[in-house]
Amino acid sequence: MKVRVLGCSGAIAKDCRTTSFLLDRDVLIDAGTGVGDLTLDEMRAVDHVLLTHSHLDHIAALPLMVDAVAGQRSKPLMVHALPGTLDALRNHVFNNVIWPDFSRIPTPEAPFIRFSEIQIGQTLSITGKLIEVLPAVHTVPAVGYAATSGSGCWVFSGDTERNPAFWKRVNELNVAMLVIETAFSNREKELAEISLHLSPMALASELKNIAKGKQFPIYITHTKPAETDLIMSEIQGLDQTRTFGLNFMHDIRWLRAGQEFEI
Repeated sequence: MKVRVLGCSGAIAKDCRTTSFLLDRDVLIDAGTGVGDLTLDEMRAVDHVLLTHSHLDHIAALPLMVDAVAGQRSKPLMVHALPGTLDALRNHVFNNVIWPDFSRIPTPEAPFIRFSEIQIGQTLSITGKLIEVLPAVHTVPAVGYAATSGSGCWVFSGDTERNPAFWKRVNELNVAMLVIETAFSNREKELAEISLHLSPMALASELKNIAKGKQFPIYITHTKPAETDLIMSEIQGLDQTRTFGLNFMHDIRWLRAGQEFEI
C-alpha cells in the first residue's frame, strides 16, 4: 500500500497544506487543502473519502474536488464518516447555501456523492485495503484510522487529545508507522488542552502508553505553521530516557507534504 502525504499542516501558509492522505490511488483519508495538489486525473481516480471529523481543515477541499470531477465520473464518490460528521456536512456544507447538495444531484437516485456512516471499531474493506476506525478525543465527533493491505498498518491518530482507547488498540496492531498530531507548542499547552489537541508535553505522556517492546517510526503532523520549528525542537528536546525508560528511544520525525511511504 502506498501512502502519499498531500497535506499535514494545522493551517495554511505558503507551502503548507492541511490534512489529507492518499492511499494508493483511490482512497483519501481526510480532504484538506492538500487535495488541491492532485491533478484532475488523480482526483477522478479517488472513489472513497474517509473523514476523521468535520473541522474545515479536514474537509475544505471535498466540495471543490467533487465539483471539479463529478461530471466526468461514472459512479458516486463514497464519503465515509461518523453520523455526526455526515450531519455537519449535510447541514453546513452541502446545503444548497454554502455548496450544492451533491448527494441529491443530478438526481437523488444517481447523485455525485453518497454518504456512508461508519462506527468506531468497524473495519472497512476497500479495494484490497482493510481500514479500521479508531477512537479519537476531540471537540466534535472524531476518529482515527489504521489501514493495511495485509502487512503492517499505517496508523493515523486524527485530531485528538489524551486517548487511552486509541493506545489500547494500537498495542494490538502490527504498526508499520504512526502519524500523530501535535498541534501546539508547550507554551500554548493550555490552548491545546481546551481545543483537545496535543502539545509536546502531552505527546510525551501519550507515548508512554505504547507497550514495551513495540517500536515503529512516529511522524508528527498537524503543527501550526508559525509554531512548527518550536514544536519540533521541543519534541527533539525530550529526555526520552527519563520519559520512556532506560535504553529506549522512539524514532520521532516530522511529516512533510509530498512524502510517500510504502507500507
